[in-house]
Amino acid sequence: MGTHFEGPEVQRIALDLFIKLARASESFSGRVDVPILEAGLTPTQFGVLETLMHLGPLSPSQLAAKHLKSRNNLSVVIENLDRDGLIERVRCPKDRRVQYIHLTQKGRARIEELFPRFARIVAQEATVLTAEEQRELCRLLKILGTGVAQQTQIGATGPGQEPNSPDD
Repeated sequence: MGTHFEGPEVQRIALDLFIKLARASESFSGRVDVPILEAGLTPTQFGVLETLMHLGPLSPSQLAAKHLKSRNNLSVVIENLDRDGLIERVRCPKDRRVQYIHLTQKGRARIEELFPRFARIVAQEATVLTAEEQRELCRLLKILGTGVAQQTQIGATGPGQEPNSPDD
């Protein structure tokens, strides 16, 4: 079910896209997040551990950028992972103001155990699309995501701001 809005076609199409994208995301996440939640982690905590496993130590700012979160929002996640002994903060020897987030042995063991199950579930749930459809959806979502990010960077519109109309 799409939008029931009867406004301009460009808005109806965009609203329909937004509704379908949000519903698909909720449905997909609801299925693939099961092992994460069973392990006592939030999806964002899992994402931080997974990022550190694949990319190695990163600064809080780098992690925030990777997860499209504010640094303040991610600081709570980092604090909780540190409290649970899954990550540690290590000061940069060249610049003591900078810290890097590292996986601890406990954190590495947790994510290395959890990630394969997560990957299997993601792959299984994605089989509702063919491999070619998955690639095409990835391509389109990248266009959408980078396009929105670029609009924000150039100041065309900020989050929650209306775009300028041709009459402005």
